[in-house]
Amino acid sequence: MLTSLVVMLLFGIIAIRLFQWIKLPGLLGLIILGIIIGPYITGFLDESLLLISGDIRLLALIVILLRAGLGLNLEILRKIGFTAIKMSAIPCLLEGFAVTFTAQYLLGLPFLEAGMLGFIIAAVSPAVIVPSMLELRDQGRGMDKGVPIVVLAGASVDDVFAITLFSVFLGMGTGSGEASLLQVGLIPFEIIGSILLGYVAGVVLAKFYDYMGDRINEMEGLMILIGVAIAVKLLGGYINVAGLLSVMTIGFVLLYKKENIACFLEGKLNKVWVVAQIFLFILIGSAVNIQVCWDAGLMGLLLIVVGLTFRSIGVMISTLGSSLNFKERLFCVISYLPKATVQAAIGGMPLAAGVPSGEIILAIAVLSILVTAPIGAIGIKVSAPFLLDGYHNDVKDATS
Repeated sequence: MLTSLVVMLLFGIIAIRLFQWIKLPGLLGLIILGIIIGPYITGFLDESLLLISGDIRLLALIVILLRAGLGLNLEILRKIGFTAIKMSAIPCLLEGFAVTFTAQYLLGLPFLEAGMLGFIIAAVSPAVIVPSMLELRDQGRGMDKGVPIVVLAGASVDDVFAITLFSVFLGMGTGSGEASLLQVGLIPFEIIGSILLGYVAGVVLAKFYDYMGDRINEMEGLMILIGVAIAVKLLGGYINVAGLLSVMTIGFVLLYKKENIACFLEGKLNKVWVVAQIFLFILIGSAVNIQVCWDAGLMGLLLIVVGLTFRSIGVMISTLGSSLNFKERLFCVISYLPKATVQAAIGGMPLAAGVPSGEIILAIAVLSILVTAPIGAIGIKVSAPFLLDGYHNDVKDATS
């Protein structure tokens, strides 16, 4: 395992630098590196590392979502709150149901199995979106109207809808339909419960930091933050709320309650992220099976295009009537394209549950990563200078 870790770190740094040198996102290089050294091509990564890859990816996601929470300025959220709420639901629902109905005709899937596929595909990737939006926030791109914050806030809840509705279709398709139908009505309560859990944890942490003062050193303060975030994520799983949304709320509450400490912790998390991103994106890449993608064929690709088309329509509807101009709304469309994290995590669940169409569902889920993660990451990087307002030196101070 140590050899694999060394290779991931050293070659990961090279991949980031190489792709930055050719003006492409570094995360794209990491994903490609993961595909190459993963089990489906060279098989270089140690099997024991792959067994815990889910936990490693989760830890990296916790780091990036804490950073996202620490970057959510309250004043900006108040201005764009309703737009962010629409962005969290409408694009996901339109894409999910569009894929569900299209898959019945293109692939001949039964309705419930098509629904499983639809809402696996419908989830956006916080792993790709969040670091990109934080980079734009720090640069000041689009911050006059809080465009990166709109995308950050909307994408964090988007996955709640996608994963819950996927669970509904999976439950109905495997015989536990009554319990699953109840989950639909519980979505608003799950979101509220997630925010409340994160709020309580954030308040407790703020009081803890205030009380302890100089009695703990910098690293201890950072480890306590990450430890509490992990505990909240695990607790969220036990009480059936979205733990990752709770983690993001912790950062937001800390920023509101203890701004000086929050800014300090964000700086430390930025350094942790330099290493965490390497493991996150390489391990996402290692889950991509090129042969499975090939098996999905043109029909799978067409299905993804249909889904993205309806997602884009959903984004345009969500931003209708907001303060965003057409170029900024178009940027939101591009930002909502990438998929990776959720598809890698749950794409194989129908197959594992014995669903007859499990193989084709997995194939299209994997294909969606391979197609949309690079397009989304490159699209965000390339389009931002043309579609968003320029740099403002005072923005980072105002939003930290």
